[in-house]
Amino acid sequence: MLSRRHLRIKVLQALYAFNVSLNDRLDLGEKELMRSLDKLYEIYIWQLSLVVEIVNFARKRMEENKQKFFPTEEDLSPNIRFINNAFCKKLLSNADFNHYLNKYKINWSDQEDLIRRLLQEIKDCQDFKDYMNAPECNFEDDREIFSNLFKKPLAKSELLQFYFEEKSIYWHDDFNTSNMLVIKTIRSWQQDWDDNVKLPVIFMDGSSGPASEDRNFVLNLFRKSILKGKEYDELISDKATNWEMDRIAIMDILIIKMALVEILESPSIPLKVTLNEYIELAKLFSTPKSKIFVNGILDKLIVDLKKDNKIKKTGRGLIEN
Repeated sequence: MLSRRHLRIKVLQALYAFNVSLNDRLDLGEKELMRSLDKLYEIYIWQLSLVVEIVNFARKRMEENKQKFFPTEEDLSPNIRFINNAFCKKLLSNADFNHYLNKYKINWSDQEDLIRRLLQEIKDCQDFKDYMNAPECNFEDDREIFSNLFKKPLAKSELLQFYFEEKSIYWHDDFNTSNMLVIKTIRSWQQDWDDNVKLPVIFMDGSSGPASEDRNFVLNLFRKSILKGKEYDELISDKATNWEMDRIAIMDILIIKMALVEILESPSIPLKVTLNEYIELAKLFSTPKSKIFVNGILDKLIVDLKKDNKIKKTGRGLIEN
């Protein structure tokens, strides 16, 4: 479910935590990495559950409005399109979704004020107004409204982001990623799917195919960056002219080490892909000048590694001369 870029980010974060903790237990570092991925999946389920929670709250408020001493015509004859949303009904009846609700013990009952304020932010959104006022509505419209809500008001909600950050130390950096995963899930949902359709997962444990390849990719990237750390330190030091290793940003060193693992240990990943990805990580996670430094060191290292015939790429990853 996660792109390779997001997997690289998770490995980089785990390597940084491993280094600053001065931990020397590789097995514990791997467990923490996998736990961080599981926590990402957990916040994804929490975010997905907002579909049901917000609709249920809207239904509750609608019933309360009917009980007013002086209900308006709108209170007595409300627009029920949102509370009858077909996508929400499909999600709520999905067995896998309910399994994860129970697994992660998801419950919003103590956050009524948060849900009320999120619903108001949704009602103020133009996409929601257009959806409610449209003359007709089909399953695609019911699905699309939630995709739009997660792209706009919910993605931008500081209240929601603060709630998740307070709930888990893992979720400070996972809010936007999980939001993106929810949007992908909603957009992929088909009207003819039955209740037993499986939700996408980070890794399909014990299976073959791309998912298990991604799991192996993550573990290999983490392990080799540590196990070959001293060897790679020497390579980096040799090319970092006029730089002492302790003066180089730790993120830059980790990024270059990860890139070296891919260059030397992943024959199916094109060299250009690796370079582009790690230069991008340097831009995102290190200093303003890091992309230039990382790019320069990797360029020098690749020249030497090619001369020594140490880079073996196959298939679509064949090195270009």
